[in-house]
Amino acid sequence: MKQVTVGSVVFGGDKPLVLIAGPCAIEDELLTLRIAERLKEITEELGCQLVFKASYDKANRTSVTSFRGLGVDKGLQILGRVKNEFNLPVISDVHDVSQVVAAAEVLDILQIPAFLSRQTDLLVAVGETGKPVNLKKGQFLAPWDVEHGIKKIESTGNQQILLTERGASFGYNNLVTDMRSLVIMREMGYPVIFDATHSVQLPGGAGGTSSGQRQYVGALSRAAAATGIDGLFWEVHENPDQALCDGPNSLHLDQVKSMLQQILAIDAIFKKI
Repeated sequence: MKQVTVGSVVFGGDKPLVLIAGPCAIEDELLTLRIAERLKEITEELGCQLVFKASYDKANRTSVTSFRGLGVDKGLQILGRVKNEFNLPVISDVHDVSQVVAAAEVLDILQIPAFLSRQTDLLVAVGETGKPVNLKKGQFLAPWDVEHGIKKIESTGNQQILLTERGASFGYNNLVTDMRSLVIMREMGYPVIFDATHSVQLPGGAGGTSSGQRQYVGALSRAAAATGIDGLFWEVHENPDQALCDGPNSLHLDQVKSMLQQILAIDAIFKKI
């Protein structure tokens, strides 16, 4: 099992799982900073490593009128502030080759969105930065098909790769998580992340926007932790019902501590920590 190191944060091997968390999209600077500060407080209290996640642009929203974020320049500026003020690694989606250079100057991990997990030019471009890459498995892919995306990144000499499960399409407007995929992908030799909040998303399930079932995030997270995952991905918000992106599948910030305590306990049992 390869390990991926991001500053002081280590994914993989028998290391405790890492939490990747933050709001779906950057809505405004102060909200983003408040969430980052609270997440750092919680994870430090529980002894859990944290990578802060927020998207500067959500290019794959259902509707052309949906909120996408604050854009590359402003979004990366805010993520840079989170990184510097709270001493946290940061991760965000990269949707286009044209964004890669600017993103790599700020981000500690470049994330490939699930819908773009087969885009060869994008995978090669992020690989060439030498930065760690989080490859999210497409909703349309079998777990063993992720190997092709891995090889595209590896072709650049970059082996700093994370693999993320975020559910598979199961009929119209629905996703299902096959826990076997976490085991299958981990056998490929790279750390595996479980994206619990996107796994309960109902894509396009609210007409012009996606819906979700956040009440199942805890159960799926606990099940995933019992397989020995290397990281957990949660989208969180101060008020999910008012969030401008992915609110129905996001956790309330106040839920994070108690839920994470359960997950870490399961992780410790599995890894004999």
